[in-house]
Amino acid sequence: MDFTNREAISVNVGAELRALREEKGLSIRALARASGISANAISMIERGRTSPSVSTLYKMADALNIPITDFFKSTPERLEVVFIKAMERTRVPFQRGIWEGLGGEEFKGRVEPFALTLENGASSGPFPINHSGHEFVMCLRGQLEYQVEGEVYLLEAGDSLLFSSHLRHKWRNPGPHVTNAIFILSGFEEGENTIRRHIQFKSDETDL
Repeated sequence: MDFTNREAISVNVGAELRALREEKGLSIRALARASGISANAISMIERGRTSPSVSTLYKMADALNIPITDFFKSTPERLEVVFIKAMERTRVPFQRGIWEGLGGEEFKGRVEPFALTLENGASSGPFPINHSGHEFVMCLRGQLEYQVEGEVYLLEAGDSLLFSSHLRHKWRNPGPHVTNAIFILSGFEEGENTIRRHIQFKSDETDL
């Protein structure tokens, strides 16, 4: 994305920043400590009282552990039929893995299928996740350890797990080999970004 013409981008960066911060469960003060940007400056940006510089956006993106482009994303057109060839999938690297969209990012409905390729040690992060709707996961190769409300489930090739995703959960690849898995999130509330809660995307360097 060309940031030299930021004024032409018709996106409310302040509102996006607030939404992203709240999705991470961070207060303004917590984001200020993590980014080195003053709490007052962040508050002013969120309220639309001032426009952030690119360097400020990079600092906040790093603190939120997201790509800077998340501040400028527009809502794609939603379709009732989505056909994607295998080589045309959206692929996004994250820490020790790759996320592949399976059409949910374009579908006109509350279902989000995606595939993950996970190196040893890849995980959803140290803290449990919970959100609205339901979650289905099927391990295609390797091992995938899921914790749901403290109960541990070890999935191997062919194993699956289905649960109400308001229950606190997290996952990781505990084995020595690469894991491939299919995830389907469904029934979540409109506008809820369930993907970002499961995966910590990196803004620059990716440790794969």
